[in-house]
Amino acid sequence: MNKITQNIRTLAKQLLEEKTVDSVIGFQQASLAHMTRPFMAKTIEDAQELVFNCNCRMNLTNYLSGLKNKVGIVVKGCDSRNLVTQLIENRINRDQLYIIGVPCTGLADKTKLLNTAKGLDIVSVEDDNDTIVIKTDNCSMSIEKEEILQDNCRTCIRHNPVIHDVLAGPAVPESEIQDRFKDVEKIEALNPDDKKSFFEDLLDTCIRCYACRDACPLCYCPTCFVDESRPQWVGKTTDPVDTRTYHLVRAFHDAGRCTDCGACEAACPMNIPIRVFTRKTIKDCVQYFGVEAGMDETLRPALDKFSLEDPQPFIR
Repeated sequence: MNKITQNIRTLAKQLLEEKTVDSVIGFQQASLAHMTRPFMAKTIEDAQELVFNCNCRMNLTNYLSGLKNKVGIVVKGCDSRNLVTQLIENRINRDQLYIIGVPCTGLADKTKLLNTAKGLDIVSVEDDNDTIVIKTDNCSMSIEKEEILQDNCRTCIRHNPVIHDVLAGPAVPESEIQDRFKDVEKIEALNPDDKKSFFEDLLDTCIRCYACRDACPLCYCPTCFVDESRPQWVGKTTDPVDTRTYHLVRAFHDAGRCTDCGACEAACPMNIPIRVFTRKTIKDCVQYFGVEAGMDETLRPALDKFSLEDPQPFIR
């Protein structure tokens, strides 16, 4: 058991014992060794089920909707930025939260983990910050964490939570990232025909399961535009035009609010790199407005305010 997990369990037990909170939202080990699942600890015994490791890919702020009682919640740096956005948008009240911040050194991509195991069943995944040890039935392999990081973790600008009541471990160094948006710039440089082909190929395997939408803590419209029937904005099938429309419109709904937590991509059963859409909106908000979502509780999202001095080139 790593130190962060020990600290989270101790903190959760204390919070529940002292009735500071009614429950603690965190992660629990799932049936598959390379997966975790959301878990709500309501008793001291439950607190011993909480874990934190490189497989904690979900964004737990997604589970704060309709909050009635005071809860504790475990958040990584990117999650905490989502929390800030939800506070700004009056989705939740700060006095209902006790935030357990986790300094994060990055999460392991589930597909890369499985590929590393070369088809063997993974028995355990041990996270030692810089090194991941993958154990199968008949072997053990050690790999540098950097080699199997999720793509969003490679461009993360906030490893430590921007908002918290307590940290579950010592703060980690923040990264200096060169060419942070080179992936976006590569697509921007394509000619129109190649761009069209790129996005057609990208979404070719999409089954319209909406796992990306359901995993996103910012997709909280009472009725999603794809579910509207009066009027019906987009078809319900996997027709390529309808599928592209869904992904493009969802990206614009999250523009200026997305923190690139990667929950959408981690949830995709078809392993589609759908962050391609939101990465473009993040780049434009930084480039034209100098705004990073969720970094400041006093700043509204870029598309939630208007100024006559706003730059115009991005409209083209």
